[in-house]
Amino acid sequence: MNSTNPAIGNVVVLKDGSSGRGRNRTPCRIVAILPSDGGEKQYRVRFEAENFERRIVLSDIDTLATESVLPQKPAGNTQDEPWLKPSAVRTSR
Repeated sequence: MNSTNPAIGNVVVLKDGSSGRGRNRTPCRIVAILPSDGGEKQYRVRFEAENFERRIVLSDIDTLATESVLPQKPAGNTQDEPWLKPSAVRTSR
């Protein structure tokens, strides 16, 4: 993910106070990119534990915390592994 230009589906962490949650730094997922109103880019995000969406602006995203939350892929493996591995499937006799 490019931290300066998040896309739909990316997981981000918001800065303190921007989500109304105080010090709770739970990640949220970007659901939609909204048109900017002449200022910063706007995004619609959803926290996993909530059943509604919030509107945030680009400056609400904590880029350093977002990069530390995301899982790091190993540099040598460029292809994604299949979700089903035949060697892991057990059948009864």
